[in-house]
Amino acid sequence: MSPPDTNLKKQESRHKWPLIGMALVVIFGVGIIVYWTGEEVATAPETEEEVIVDEENAIEGDDAASVPIAPD
Repeated sequence: MSPPDTNLKKQESRHKWPLIGMALVVIFGVGIIVYWTGEEVATAPETEEEVIVDEENAIEGDDAASVPIAPD
């Protein structure tokens, strides 16, 4: 069985627009991902860690709220 007679110029012109369309879809997808990531970073809440310092012990962050401080 021999391969069919191929006309490369004809195939090139037939594949040109589908390839351009696929490239545009890929560029659009990457653009949406970059936009989404940038939007998530821009709207992320800022976290500030509280520092409560006792004369004897230093307690940082969320642990400070759960540890009772004994009176002297």
